Amino acid sequence: MGFIINLLVTAFVILILSYAMSSVHVKSFWTALWVAFLTAIFTATIGWILGGILNLFTFFLLEAIVGLLVTALMLKLVDKLVGNFKIDGFLPALIIAIAVAVALAIVGWIRGDNDDRYTLLQNQPGVEQVYKA
Repeated sequence: MGFIINLLVTAFVILILSYAMSSVHVKSFWTALWVAFLTAIFTATIGWILGGILNLFTFFLLEAIVGLLVTALMLKLVDKLVGNFKIDGFLPALIIAIAVAVALAIVGWIRGDNDDRYTLLQNQPGVEQVYKA
């Protein structure tokens, strides 16, 4: 269910930014949904390999920035493959990648995806003493 929600949020952000930015062209919501799906698939496959290679050069210190760059590159790849989707330049692709990352972080926070980390932390032995002090 989370994957579908992420796809819908990504498609919505792409569609909104196509109205806000003159360098992004999307024909319809279905095109934006197709772009979101292809971007997710390419980021999970090609982007994972590319991100791993780039992170080796940065010693994993710039992992978030590398992730944004890889997503922007995957958006440009999808731009070449989908006829009804066009991004003029790399900077708009990077802006879309940042906006999608922020939107997905907000949706994840609203859905409570980070609560699992807190629950795991509470179940660790010795943590009660830290919270009581």
